Amino acid sequence: MSTSLRPRSNGLARAVLRFRPAAFAGTFVALFLAVAIVSACGILLETGARVSTPPTRYAEAPVVVAADQQARLQMGRGDGAYEVSAPLPDRARVDAALLERLAPLGRAVPDVVFPVRDAAGRTLDASGWGSTAFSPAELRAGRAPAGPGEVVLGGTDGPDRVTLDSPAGPREFRVVGRADRPGAWFADTEARALSGHPDALDAIVLFGADAERARAAVDGRARVLTGDARAVDARLAGAQEVLTGLGGSFGGIATLVAVFTAAGTVALSVGQRSREFALLRAVGATPRQIRRTVATEALLVAPVAGALGCVPGIALASWWFGQLKAKGAVPADVGLVVSWIPLVTAVGLALVTALIAGWAASRRPARIRPGLALASAAVERLRPGWIRTPLGLAALAGGTACATLAATGSGPDAADAALGVVMLFMLAVALLGPLVARACAALFGLPLRAGGAPAGLAAANSRTHARRLASAITPIVLAMAFSSTLVFLHTSEDRAVSQQQEAGLLADHVITDPHGGTDRTAVDRAVAAGAVALTRTSVLTVVGSGGDRSFHTASAQGVSGDPKNLAKVQDLGVRSGDLSRLAPGTVAIDRTLAEATHTGTGDRIPLRLPDGTPVTPEIVAVYTRGLGLGEVTLPAADLAGRTTAGRPTELLFRGPAPEGLGPVLSAAAWTSEQSADRQLNAWANTTMAAVLGGFAAVAAANTLVMTVLDRRRELHMLRLIGSTRRQVLRMLYWEALLVGGTGIALGSAIALATLTPLTKAMTGSAPYIPPLVYGSFVAAALTLTLASTALPARRALRLSRT
Repeated sequence: MSTSLRPRSNGLARAVLRFRPAAFAGTFVALFLAVAIVSACGILLETGARVSTPPTRYAEAPVVVAADQQARLQMGRGDGAYEVSAPLPDRARVDAALLERLAPLGRAVPDVVFPVRDAAGRTLDASGWGSTAFSPAELRAGRAPAGPGEVVLGGTDGPDRVTLDSPAGPREFRVVGRADRPGAWFADTEARALSGHPDALDAIVLFGADAERARAAVDGRARVLTGDARAVDARLAGAQEVLTGLGGSFGGIATLVAVFTAAGTVALSVGQRSREFALLRAVGATPRQIRRTVATEALLVAPVAGALGCVPGIALASWWFGQLKAKGAVPADVGLVVSWIPLVTAVGLALVTALIAGWAASRRPARIRPGLALASAAVERLRPGWIRTPLGLAALAGGTACATLAATGSGPDAADAALGVVMLFMLAVALLGPLVARACAALFGLPLRAGGAPAGLAAANSRTHARRLASAITPIVLAMAFSSTLVFLHTSEDRAVSQQQEAGLLADHVITDPHGGTDRTAVDRAVAAGAVALTRTSVLTVVGSGGDRSFHTASAQGVSGDPKNLAKVQDLGVRSGDLSRLAPGTVAIDRTLAEATHTGTGDRIPLRLPDGTPVTPEIVAVYTRGLGLGEVTLPAADLAGRTTAGRPTELLFRGPAPEGLGPVLSAAAWTSEQSADRQLNAWANTTMAAVLGGFAAVAAANTLVMTVLDRRRELHMLRLIGSTRRQVLRMLYWEALLVGGTGIALGSAIALATLTPLTKAMTGSAPYIPPLVYGSFVAAALTLTLASTALPARRALRLSRT
């Protein structure tokens, strides 16, 4: 054949797109959705990497000396060394001794911010009057505080003398001035004493000093900040952790799901046109031209689908980010960063996925001999692929190994292994799809053979067309596995927390935010009478072993008063040791934390207190109800000066509730309130499950519609040989139920293999799967498969009559 008569692959690809656009609708939808979800996660990840806020408090401060708000841990050695960090639970502060070292460089202003409460129970932010040099406050009346016992308050009028309760205790002050904004200002020296940590400062502001000289003066004991870095906000580290977790960890899983799904759809689209490629081979097209045609189609479809998919991706990221801000997980003044990097990356990923999937699917029709092309296209290949089968078996072996490790391990090692289970098993399902589908069709097809001609024909079709069946099953397995894992992980944890709180809280009443007005001795008298004051906070500890160590933020409760009284209001479920031995320098920890840190009673555990201060207390008891009541229990004296509030957060007591100490909750009401505090995690897990499960569900519906529409010739033939329309539809319904049932069974098995060791490591109990929630998942999967099969099938049968 002359060169002029050879088919031109680029022209053929354009002609197919022009005259048969429906043939690429499924591919377009899959790539469109993949780019949307990948770009949304990429935007959140980039926002987390660049998260920043304007330096509001220190906007007028040229140089700020502050402590690092992250705990850091050096891992590895030499070229392989890296750093692990985590945000501190509270504000880290600098040593007040640095003030003298920095004073010769210029004007050095100490800054402390702490809460004070007035007689009406209102909480005000207090600081030294020197802070008005960089955080302006104008006097409306009176003068600045000059000595002990003097204060400037915001507002226009009020009494001349007030009693204010600070972290150092309640005191009476004379109001010497009124300022133009809310707050309380003391003399600088007195502000440091009232803050509860007189030897530590929130920051030191330098005027007229060189930043480099200041860095040399502090000698690594603090950070010297200029420009945008002056925004010293402890919430930024938490926001960065949330955003990078969503965009990185969840984004990585979502990207793999999107790639698997899009690649399967592209391969299905190419496989459905095997007869066309066979015809081209029969008339003389070369293998290279077939492959170029498929590649050209990918180059024509993927960029358009990717460009359009970026629009909903930006919208999804904006909605997600707005919800995080509304729920307080991200500061209100942090902005969403939308740049070209995640958008181009998502489009490029979609293009590469389409090219690789198309190349892999076109290998068989491209390399077969022209004389056998049409005959080979008429039947589905039964022989497994020599590339994907070994890879699938390796993923299956890896998933089995991870499941075994997770089942026999404990703590974070078991949790990490469990997270690998779902990914490896899903990879195995994607790679071994035809083999898995053929086995499931043979197994679930047995009862169908007794269900009449339509059911028997459905079973035979499923066994014969295993690749087509696999392409429909895989997205349903993805949706079921990931949605079940995310949702039921939260339900399991939430149930364990609630059970531990109900069983462990022995107190009749809980006073939240105890204060007794400005009479703090009322709280002290209640503690002396047998009540227990708790300071709720968090501490950091290092979990894991070897090179796989990381920081873990553990809930903590500081106990005021006699530790023997703790057993009267809380049953922590002590497994070893004695809580009565709790004293300064000691600690009691939960069983899961002991397993994660490989410690026990009598050992010392490294901790970082809320402000980052490192301590190594001795473990005097290990208990089992830390998930609901607190993973770490320590004396409140060890938290003195380490928290911003500087006072107890709860008062637990037996008997009738005293009046005037603060809001009173019953034990049941307190448990319900704690449940409300966990709603952010519930919302995050549900949202991730909805995004990932919704994407996989749409991909499953897209695949099912593609397979049904591709069978129009087959359905028409069944009608011609005498099958009624009802019989054909019943056959398709049975196939849809087989697809849905197989996807549900495999997805549920993968989720259970992941959840069992994961919940055991986190809660010490089996996963809790609410029947109604699981039933809704099953109903949704079956409804999706039936609807995605019935609607296009009815249309195809109507067209067959014409």
